[in-house]
Amino acid sequence: MPFSIVRNDIARVSADALVNAANTRLAYGGGVCGALFDAAGRAEMARACEAIGRCATGDAVVTPAFRLPARWCIHAVGPIWRGGACGEEEALRRCYRAVFARVVELGARSVAFPLISAGIYGYPVPQALAVAREEAAAFLAAHDGIAVTLVVFDRAVVRESDALAAEIAAYIDDAYVERRLQSRSRTAEREREVAWAGDTIDFCAAPSAALLDAAAPPSAHAGACDEAALGEELAHLDASFSETLLALIDARGLTDAEVYHRANLSRQLFSKIRGNAAYRPTKPTAVALAIALELSLAETQNLLGRAGLTLSRASKFDVIVRFFIERGIYDVLRVNEALFAYDQPLMGSL
Repeated sequence: MPFSIVRNDIARVSADALVNAANTRLAYGGGVCGALFDAAGRAEMARACEAIGRCATGDAVVTPAFRLPARWCIHAVGPIWRGGACGEEEALRRCYRAVFARVVELGARSVAFPLISAGIYGYPVPQALAVAREEAAAFLAAHDGIAVTLVVFDRAVVRESDALAAEIAAYIDDAYVERRLQSRSRTAEREREVAWAGDTIDFCAAPSAALLDAAAPPSAHAGACDEAALGEELAHLDASFSETLLALIDARGLTDAEVYHRANLSRQLFSKIRGNAAYRPTKPTAVALAIALELSLAETQNLLGRAGLTLSRASKFDVIVRFFIERGIYDVLRVNEALFAYDQPLMGSL
């Protein structure tokens, strides 16, 4: 199942397992830890944690979730940021791997976690987000049936953490300025056409024979010819989205699993696409597959066109996707972070 990002209070997110950004003493704390303890029932959670005792940095332990909207709470201890030269990244990666190991041991089908160590522990958000994304992707590559969700309290956290944030914002602004200029140009052109028509056509004068012929209803013979032409067109349709997609996968020597993992899609959804030549995907799904195949912008437009879709400069979703494709950045999860930051639909689907 795909990796997603949501803006919410993690104590209100429903999942089989919720992850607490814990301290080594497993004691009540601030931020995420305090919110989860309070929502679960502080006394009950404290007793469960005291029964365990401690948890080493980079490890994770499990307690019941009590009154949280989950079955279990996984208490994960991330590293304190000390400048980056004290093994913080490896400790944070171990922490996420420990969380996912507990998920598998529990048989959980869904897990939601905060950005571990990025709060009072001071881990820089861009690096913390990159580790979370990479470890989640590695886990999902081997576990198709588990839904993984990163929970943040503010979209700005994700937007400001992207090294390309300023470039993305400028690209979006440029696209919208260009669209407004094109719109003005088309309006001016229509006004010129109307003025030109007003100067050359006198609609009050008697119509010419040619105009009468053009306005006359089509003959039965003409209708038959039109139907024959339509039938000919329908008999020679281009390959469908599904047929084109499968041909591209074969041409690139990829497996189905490689493609749907890269596209952040579930195996079940991909099976529907493969099994139905007439399948019509949503735009986020179609774009995710194009990025998974590392298609150029022209190739992406061609694939989308097989589903009656296109990328334009009329929506932020389209503009953000174009930004990443034009720069050859084909990481769906990274693109999703930019989409999330601008409150756009994420690519991939359950």
